[in-house]
Amino acid sequence: MAKQEPIERARDELFSHIHRCGVLNADAADQDVWMTETVEYLAERYPDLGVTDLARLKKVGMQFCQPVISRLKRSRSTAETPVEDAVTPEADTLTGTGEALLGEPREA
Repeated sequence: MAKQEPIERARDELFSHIHRCGVLNADAADQDVWMTETVEYLAERYPDLGVTDLARLKKVGMQFCQPVISRLKRSRSTAETPVEDAVTPEADTLTGTGEALLGEPREA
């Protein structure tokens, strides 16, 4: 396995923090504050990262916090329509079990 660059390790760590800290359910303003503080923490952990790298980390982290499918829309549609009717056969393998689309986090 190839050794990861510091930016890749920092990005992976950021995504891990996002999942563990529950920031996905926070308001946009709180997400921004949390992301700023977390990127500052990552800057200390990865001193080789430049200002451009850190700005890119914050941007990708904020994008990661914004789901493609809104949770609000999804919760409304599932409340109005049974899951069996709302899920297409192709998508059933992704969402029919109630698991996250990207799967469960792997154990270290």
